[in-house]
Amino acid sequence: MRWAAFLWEGASRGSGRRPGVSNLLLVVAAASSGGLVAYADSGSDAAVEKPQLPPRKKVVVLGTGWGGTTFLRNLDSRFYDVQVISPRNYFAFTPLLPSVTSGTVEPRSIVEPIRRILEKKGGEIKFWEAECFKVDPQSKKIHCRSNVGTNLEGNGEFSVDYDYLVIAVGARTNTFNTPGVVENCHFLKEVEDAQKIRRSVMDCFERASLPFLNEEERKKNLHFVVVGGGPTGVEFAASLHDFVTKDLSKLYPSIQHLVKISLIEAADHILTMFDNRITNFAEDKFGRDGIDVKTGYKVVKVSKDAITMQNPATGDISVPYGMAVWSTGIGTRPFVVEFMKQIGQANRRVLATDEWLRVRECDGVYAIGDCATINQRKVMEDISEIFRVADKDKSGTLTVKEIQDILHDIYVRYPQVQLYLKSKQMNGIADLVRSAKGDAEKESMELNIEEFKKALALVDSQVKFLPATAQVASQQGQYLARCFNKMKDAEENPEGPIRIRGEGRHRFRPFRYRHLGQFAPLGGEQTAAQLPGDWISIGHSTQWLWYSVYATKQISWRTRMLVVSDWTRRFIFGRDSSCI
Repeated sequence: MRWAAFLWEGASRGSGRRPGVSNLLLVVAAASSGGLVAYADSGSDAAVEKPQLPPRKKVVVLGTGWGGTTFLRNLDSRFYDVQVISPRNYFAFTPLLPSVTSGTVEPRSIVEPIRRILEKKGGEIKFWEAECFKVDPQSKKIHCRSNVGTNLEGNGEFSVDYDYLVIAVGARTNTFNTPGVVENCHFLKEVEDAQKIRRSVMDCFERASLPFLNEEERKKNLHFVVVGGGPTGVEFAASLHDFVTKDLSKLYPSIQHLVKISLIEAADHILTMFDNRITNFAEDKFGRDGIDVKTGYKVVKVSKDAITMQNPATGDISVPYGMAVWSTGIGTRPFVVEFMKQIGQANRRVLATDEWLRVRECDGVYAIGDCATINQRKVMEDISEIFRVADKDKSGTLTVKEIQDILHDIYVRYPQVQLYLKSKQMNGIADLVRSAKGDAEKESMELNIEEFKKALALVDSQVKFLPATAQVASQQGQYLARCFNKMKDAEENPEGPIRIRGEGRHRFRPFRYRHLGQFAPLGGEQTAAQLPGDWISIGHSTQWLWYSVYATKQISWRTRMLVVSDWTRRFIFGRDSSCI
């Protein structure tokens, strides 16, 4: 059986075809054998050329932590040529690292491959597993080195150009140049750190079980020291205590009574960033659990066998230990330090950005997360310009109404003004003006420049630096992606506050951090929570709130299911003690 189909289009002048469009002749024939022939004949008219789109700006993202990954997930990659560079090819849910050290959660349950995240977004986002070692802001180029491959010269180095650079490389642990810390202590910043700690804990127990050791040597091997009384150090100490008392005590009954956990903090209390009620509860609970909390002690040296600490009352004390974990704050990565020197920020601890997360004195470079801090503009630095903008009638004085006309822009540009009014329980700017002027009539009050300075003299005391947390980095990544997505529209329709120095408005509103609360797991299925509105919750019910929040915040359904299944496994079977 044979059949044939013919399609002929545009053969006559009256066919209604537009000039310049090719005539098309298509012949399709098929036989019973399954053969298929297609033929197309194009006329002599030139083909219509597709309009060329303007080249996309190149966005290079350094890092796949909380800031960088959140930025990538929210960025509309259709508008940009996006390239991601990081020495690790995954995102890690770092708040659960202490749980990894004790076997409560498996390491692969809290990581998501970055290529899988990029695949879900679609588009042509490139990823290279490499580490940046130099930023050249003049030529807008970064220099990288790969640890998994080499180039023709054998060094694995390459360079990448950028139009916009987003630095989201996080930070490393700050050792404060204490001798012996790098060589003898564990850190808790990466998944690999948590795995090393887990193996080290089990090695200490296995060494202490050897038959040829005396009791003093066993005590030394089973002395676990945590340096740093912040959230990470406290949670690790609590997690380790649960691991020892609920699981390892059953496996090592002959030596479990020799275990000692010490928490060393230089300040007068642990968890100083929390409310005093949480601090006091944590110290009391650790005391009941047998965790030795040493506050007011500064570690000055760490050797292979002992930790030396100082206290004003006791002087130097040397304590033998089996394993030490150092968790005392964050430090800047080496290439960021060199970059800061290039742009005149050598005397700073981390990169300084403005309220729009732009690195100061550097075009097209943004920094988010632990590697940067926002330098909030102070009111007193711009007080004369604020007065000039508000004084619309050029009278040389300001009325309360004139101030109220730009009050919203002042609140947005200088959030410390609103915080100061709230701290002094003032209803508005009129109360602030009256406190400086002393007049009874609000609307009729007028201030000259000196009186205006006096009214706002103390508002900059409310300028605060943001904590180096995953919550801050995530919100910064989300904000910056939104700005990039709306960058073209914002050029024509700016949504930010009035420019105090200059004309018009800023393109975007400044970044504002919204604190959603913080947790402090204290072991024994008890957690402390400090939530917005000065709401404090401590106990077993808060532990279940912690479970629900951390399960919800997982980056994918895969990790969410894995983490929940790990928690369930631990409830049923206990923690795994294998040295893997």
